[in-house]
Amino acid sequence: MNARNQKNQLPQIVETPSRFRNTIGKYIIRRNGRCISCGLCAELCPYGVHPRYDNYVKPLRPIAHKCIGFECKENEYFCIDRCPEQALTLRLNPLLETLGDYRWTSEMLLAHFEMAETGNLPVVDLEFDLGNSGGGFDKIRFIRSNPEDYLDLADEDIDTCIDLNKRGDGRPAKTISIPCYGGGMSYGSTALAVMVGRARAARRLNTLTCTGEGGYPKDLIPYADHVITQVATGLFGVREETLLYAPMIEFKYAQGAKPGLGGHLLGDKVTPEVAAMRETVVGNALFSPFPFHSVYSVEDHKKHVDWVKVINPRSLVSVKVSTPTDVDMVAVGSYYAGAHIVHLDGSYGGTGAAPDIAKKNIAMPIEYAIPKVHKFLSEEGVRDEICLIASGGIRNAMDVAKAIALGADGVVIGTAELVALECVRCGNCESGRGCARGIASTDAELGSMIAEEWAEQRIVNMYIAWRKQWCEILRQFGLRSLRELVGRTDLLVHMDYLEEGERAKYQPAPKEKLVI
Repeated sequence: MNARNQKNQLPQIVETPSRFRNTIGKYIIRRNGRCISCGLCAELCPYGVHPRYDNYVKPLRPIAHKCIGFECKENEYFCIDRCPEQALTLRLNPLLETLGDYRWTSEMLLAHFEMAETGNLPVVDLEFDLGNSGGGFDKIRFIRSNPEDYLDLADEDIDTCIDLNKRGDGRPAKTISIPCYGGGMSYGSTALAVMVGRARAARRLNTLTCTGEGGYPKDLIPYADHVITQVATGLFGVREETLLYAPMIEFKYAQGAKPGLGGHLLGDKVTPEVAAMRETVVGNALFSPFPFHSVYSVEDHKKHVDWVKVINPRSLVSVKVSTPTDVDMVAVGSYYAGAHIVHLDGSYGGTGAAPDIAKKNIAMPIEYAIPKVHKFLSEEGVRDEICLIASGGIRNAMDVAKAIALGADGVVIGTAELVALECVRCGNCESGRGCARGIASTDAELGSMIAEEWAEQRIVNMYIAWRKQWCEILRQFGLRSLRELVGRTDLLVHMDYLEEGERAKYQPAPKEKLVI
């Protein structure tokens, strides 16, 4: 087995259930008092909905989120009809009407919960490739593939690695095993257990995660080879010793969710620990200026890049920028300044702490920025020497594949990793105790709800499930590597430019909703 195939060997799936008593599912299945505990439902169900233990007479509560719902009516093992006492009822979960939003629908959230639990694509009939945004990646689809192009290759023989250093400049060649790495979530924005869990998962997956702009907690040091240090305009927690840890240093010049505004961390989240890391005052709101006040030209930018290259001779340099109309010129400037990675951060990125007015009105959507930059760098003759990474509203495996087909080498993932940890997208990320699930919280009591090992495995499971989708997409188009997918816009269609009859071919199949 060659070195690249070895990198494709991903870690083992371990089923990692929810940390809450009742996992949210699409369906609710109930057992009433007529049940005589005959055990027939447990014998019939192949999905484990009806657990039963030997010598335990009392019936156990159904594990409803594993139920495939009304489509099971066609099966001979449909427990609702087969129950001799008619003690079981099935209905849609009314919580779905209040969960999620147009981009992250309730079904997409539930699907990611299941992928993070099982490491497999959902068995339940959930739409997890598309949201209801009415635009963006939801309007872009892969064309129907030709069956004659299909490659009968096992997943382990398909290459999903990407190279981060294409410059051949003597710095380390860095290859990661999946086309994703974790976006910056700073110390103060998320619980420490979340940061460490993400770093542990990055090590297991042979990829990277980013500290964000809040400094480098000592708990991340054991995973330093897989942790990007971010240098942002506020320079919070930036020290020479932490720059020396990093295999990659990321300059954050702008964030797609709030370009021109800088970063902010409200006072509720500035605990004594956060204040010490950022060298500030407890309870005081923190703002990163926009822009770096030492950078007003490509020459100034090159001085930044040269500075960190001197401090850490083994580190790669990434430049994170938002997506203004001249983003192509920004990207080529970063190339000539010596960057290895240009990271484009489009609108709709960021967490619940980013203001909606900025997310919806300022930056260019990432699906427009990627092909614009890819084309310009190609015309300049430097595309093969720079790694182009995209972020900003990339939610699922299909979005990742579409971004690559538009021209990116890989993507940065933020929100989806938090959804794997059961984020419900409530939008209270900016508050110290606002996150009811303890993910985006600096409160010690809420943060203790999350175990590092649990977070690690859930994120690992989600990416393994995603990889299965990438492999299937590549097989369908006769491709052996994600590198072959880069810039293949000929494999994409946009729904707005199709005739009505053609458009119908690319609509997801309607889900039948029965009442029983």
